[in-house]
Amino acid sequence: MASSSGNEDGNKESGAWRLAGPVSELSQKPCRLMYSPLGHQADVCLFHVKGEFFAMDARCSHSGGPLCDGDIEEANGVLQVFCPWHDYDFNLRTGKSGTGLQQEVYEVKIQEDCVYVKHASPLSLQPFPAVKKS
Repeated sequence: MASSSGNEDGNKESGAWRLAGPVSELSQKPCRLMYSPLGHQADVCLFHVKGEFFAMDARCSHSGGPLCDGDIEEANGVLQVFCPWHDYDFNLRTGKSGTGLQQEVYEVKIQEDCVYVKHASPLSLQPFPAVKKS
């Protein structure tokens, strides 16, 4: 398996295909927060815009704002999400921002009417139970 560092477009090279859910459910909203058992820093926003799915880290790389609560807009053919905290923009395909920041993006595929995201951990629409420290 490749290392966990991203390439120049922000795509993580490691991870496995994780079932996110059925296309029929996930296409009902423009953005869904997908929880990771690794914690908030590993949660993913799954976007459904103009018939396509996109996935990126759920927390803004600037100061951790919730990108799933941001506005999604198209400008000059580029789909972007704007962080609700400081209005930073991120390209849904590449994760690049006009500010020079970079969000981690993940590959998405549709197979047998289900959406899969290539990610280091399982993903769920429901939070994972907190792990108690001994």
